[in-house]
Amino acid sequence: MTQIDFSGQVALVTGGSRGIGEATVKLLARAGATVAFTYRTRASAARRVEGAVKATGGTALMLEADLSKREDCERVVRETVVAFNRLDMYVANAGVWPPEDVAVRDMDASRWRTTLAVNLDSVYYGTRAALRAMMPDGRIVIVSSTAAQRGEAYHADYAATKGAINSFVKSVCVEAASDNVTVNAVAPGWVDTEMSTVPYEREGGRGRREIEASIPLKRIATAEDIAGPIVFLLSPLARHITGEVLNVNGGGVLCG
Repeated sequence: MTQIDFSGQVALVTGGSRGIGEATVKLLARAGATVAFTYRTRASAARRVEGAVKATGGTALMLEADLSKREDCERVVRETVVAFNRLDMYVANAGVWPPEDVAVRDMDASRWRTTLAVNLDSVYYGTRAALRAMMPDGRIVIVSSTAAQRGEAYHADYAATKGAINSFVKSVCVEAASDNVTVNAVAPGWVDTEMSTVPYEREGGRGRREIEASIPLKRIATAEDIAGPIVFLLSPLARHITGEVLNVNGGGVLCG
């Protein structure tokens, strides 16, 4: 097998209106998948992604949702199945990284609770709903982070959610194996997306240069650099991989 072909299969990608999610939606569609994707507030961006897929002959469906809420997670899975009669792939990508540096001793409960709800509750609710609806031989990929392995000072809320995701993946993959459903994670490092604009622009761009210098490959990943490994793990090429966390960080996790 030299080419990934998802013809006849249906994927649901959360947070698909920009960044890694957008790149994943487009790559899945290019490989022949029908793709539903969620967005929270940016309807215009979601329409642009949906239109781009349709312009190349693909099929896409944008779904508004607040994935920190159980009912929204269950609804988008249900609407995907109603629209396309099946669900084969689920990508839990939606999440937040609060850009403000806040030590735990100064972190209020609101920030902690919001980060956990958006990054972790959504993964639990969404994965649970997807597993209940998914076809046998389904595939689940959850977007984690190198922060899960290294921690991240002044962003302990974010690192905690991603560490929990890694453990969640290793637990759920065993449970899902009886249906031949694989469950894996992709752990990006720094990615050139809007979410990281603040640290990149510090001191007139010095922040970006320092980050690039800290990565062995000396570059910050594009969203497409992360989407490729996600699609690989969804494909038959990875059918014997489950419970794994695939690092995609240019070697950055190896450096201090």
